[in-house]
Amino acid sequence: MAWFLFIDESGQDRGASPYEVLAGVAVEDRTVWNLIIDVHDTEIEFFGQRISENELELKAKKLLKSKTFRLAAGVPPLDAARRTELVQSLLQKGRTGVPATREELSALGQAKIAFVEKLLETCARHDVRAFASIVDKDAPGTTGDFLRKDYAYLFERFFYFLDERPYAPRGIVVFDELERSQCHLLVNQMRLYFLETATGRRRAGRVIPEPFFVHSDLTTLIQLADLLAYVVSWGVRVGPMTRPARPELATLAQAACDLRYRATRERDGQPFYVWSFAVIDDLRPRDEREDND
Repeated sequence: MAWFLFIDESGQDRGASPYEVLAGVAVEDRTVWNLIIDVHDTEIEFFGQRISENELELKAKKLLKSKTFRLAAGVPPLDAARRTELVQSLLQKGRTGVPATREELSALGQAKIAFVEKLLETCARHDVRAFASIVDKDAPGTTGDFLRKDYAYLFERFFYFLDERPYAPRGIVVFDELERSQCHLLVNQMRLYFLETATGRRRAGRVIPEPFFVHSDLTTLIQLADLLAYVVSWGVRVGPMTRPARPELATLAQAACDLRYRATRERDGQPFYVWSFAVIDDLRPRDEREDND
């Protein structure tokens, strides 16, 4: 038995995003294919076809940008059949260069929002669990060549989750493919962390230390991780997160929070709780912080 952790990120360019988010969706091996089928069926339900095969990748910055919500509000809520009819008309016009009508654009906006809502409901139905390392975009960074703190915290939360599962499952980490040199760097950093630190060696009993890399446009569940990362960055506000959230994402943010996992750990004989969303205010290790203070 195994659990896959599909990982993607949002806001790593330190641009407009309020938080850098490294997000993962954990899916049990026996559930993976059924979840993928349901995602594909949901595309057809809301867009009348598989949009990720040709026209669009299921990227959150395209599905959930502010313009989507403005367009969606351009007409009263459409019934499902009419909305899908208009979206199919728009997609056909897009192939032939014919301009879309206002109603068609609004239908597409409404379909995108409803589609993401349904995806998060589908994740909950398949017992998917959400993990995230959340870093303020102005948080101090590090120049070290060790595994960065946001990755370490994500693996820690995933380990806690696996450690509480029955039958001692293993965890398999799947990343959206990075530039080749970055992939090599991450593989080496993970190897050093899991094999050459005491904490890492203990966690390697659950999390397989070598990750897999895939193309996000070909891997459905990486696209779910992308959606999660975006919703967390722009909509979720937990603990010390103080930057303004986009209010139109509130429903999606709550659905994302509902997918979190709360692990029970013990210290000095007393239980304490650790949520699968970790908020990090400084990426530097302790010795680096002390040298710069």
